[in-house]
Amino acid sequence: MQWLAHVRPSPLPHVMIPRILIIAGSDSGGGAGIQADIKTVTMLGGHAMTAIAAITAQNTLGVTAVHAIPVDMVLAQIDAVVADIGVDAVKIGMIGSAQIAHAVADRLEALPGVPVVFDPVMIATSGSILADTATIAAFERLMRRATVVTPNLPELAALGGRDAVLGFGCHLAEKGGHAEGDFVHDQLFAPDGTRVAEMVEPRFDTVHTHGTGCSFASALATGLGGGLPVADAFTRAVRYVRAAIRHAPGLGAGHGPIGHALGTIPFDRLAPDA
Repeated sequence: MQWLAHVRPSPLPHVMIPRILIIAGSDSGGGAGIQADIKTVTMLGGHAMTAIAAITAQNTLGVTAVHAIPVDMVLAQIDAVVADIGVDAVKIGMIGSAQIAHAVADRLEALPGVPVVFDPVMIATSGSILADTATIAAFERLMRRATVVTPNLPELAALGGRDAVLGFGCHLAEKGGHAEGDFVHDQLFAPDGTRVAEMVEPRFDTVHTHGTGCSFASALATGLGGGLPVADAFTRAVRYVRAAIRHAPGLGAGHGPIGHALGTIPFDRLAPDA
């Protein structure tokens, strides 16, 4: 059987999967930020690429330090992956500084037609402030380019409310997790204010929700990058995050991470609240 040593294996067929560029901050605790984004995109069948805009020292109890990455390095990361691998959708999370926000907005102008999901991160689940006034002001440029903006209710209020966000010409995924009541009301609005999707589901009695906003936005971006209509990508993202909350491993003494891997249960076999 000596001849087998000279047989070259046939090349594997190329499999096209959604290429998702994540521009966000790193979470040393692994529950939110870039770490949550990579887990989410991978679980939903995409290829995650990253441009780290900030490094945080944090755990389930809070954020103890934040270091913004130099603007040139953020842009170098974006340029490197776009030039070689390409991109089907972009997810923007914690942006680090107003300078980075403006530089990222400039780069996005060179990606016409690529869906952009912007999660305007301002406050961590623990309550730590992650964006200053100048950075929040710079969010306007990113909202003008975004396909969907995904604030929680306090962030939406800080941005001026529903009409103000829709005025930038984007869809708005209005997340209801911070509202009161036994049910969570998540809604998707088109730029003209029409509600195009909504999900009303029982609220989970848990503190282990760290990373839900990051994960939702990345799930939404993965759906858009894979060609799903906005409403379908929204619905799938909500279902994924709810399933991940139910499978949270209960780590840490504070707001623990959600269970991105969903234990051993394939996500595509899950009922909405399995």
